[in-house]
Amino acid sequence: MGLEQLIKDCQDNSIKAQEQLYRLFAPKLFAVCLKYSRNRADAEDNLQDGFLLIFRKIGQYRFQGSFEGWAKRVMVNNVLQKYRTEGIFEIVSENLPEEAEVEIEADDISMEYLMAIIQQLPDRYRMVFNLYVIDGYSHKEIAEMLSITDGTSKSNLARARMILKEKIDTRQGNSIPTAK
Repeated sequence: MGLEQLIKDCQDNSIKAQEQLYRLFAPKLFAVCLKYSRNRADAEDNLQDGFLLIFRKIGQYRFQGSFEGWAKRVMVNNVLQKYRTEGIFEIVSENLPEEAEVEIEADDISMEYLMAIIQQLPDRYRMVFNLYVIDGYSHKEIAEMLSITDGTSKSNLARARMILKEKIDTRQGNSIPTAK
């Protein structure tokens, strides 16, 4: 059975088709949830909630563009909505330049370690960092998604980069104290 037929069967509420679609896309969408969640348990919860939403909204998918891209957007928006509800995107004054350039030299840092320290970022910084750096959204798009200003998005990105640089520098043994 092709993906298009599988989606059509899901639109007709076929439990078997939903199970197949879940098995097909769960690993990729779990990786998305891990990027935006505080920890593995939250990512698992977000994956389940996201799939429930995908199955509720699958009738809105019009077979234009990739289904995976559509499902990923539903999943990301679901996670972001959860955090918006919790109020983690409240504006915090940090007195940081919006476009502070932070060079991270991480030639000997494993991807596993990098993902682990990104996971440790405070929610608002992790969200903006992932949306901007990993998923390629603009600050304007991030601001709209998170109901914040462009400047807040830029400031949160700068702070995320500073925190990551400090963690990498500390691990590499060449930490330079920074002003807080």
